[in-house]
Amino acid sequence: MNIDDLLQRTFGTSDLGTITPAALEAGIERLQVDLGLATDRDQRFALWSLLYTLGSAPDLDVAFPDPADRDAARNLMDLIAASGGE
Repeated sequence: MNIDDLLQRTFGTSDLGTITPAALEAGIERLQVDLGLATDRDQRFALWSLLYTLGSAPDLDVAFPDPADRDAARNLMDLIAASGGE
């Protein structure tokens, strides 16, 4: 899943700086619905990752039934924190 495509599909732009607060809220809601419906592991991870960066990701045990996926998500969280992004 390409992040630019995901942003374009969700928000109508790949530039998050141009999104209005209302559009951001609506896009986050769409991402949450998409995450709830997604059955592909890679797609679920991409959706959860974007939601995490936007501060709206569900808890790991809710998003990922597979422990390996939860570990991968924790690794991403650690990488983002180590880079000063969170």
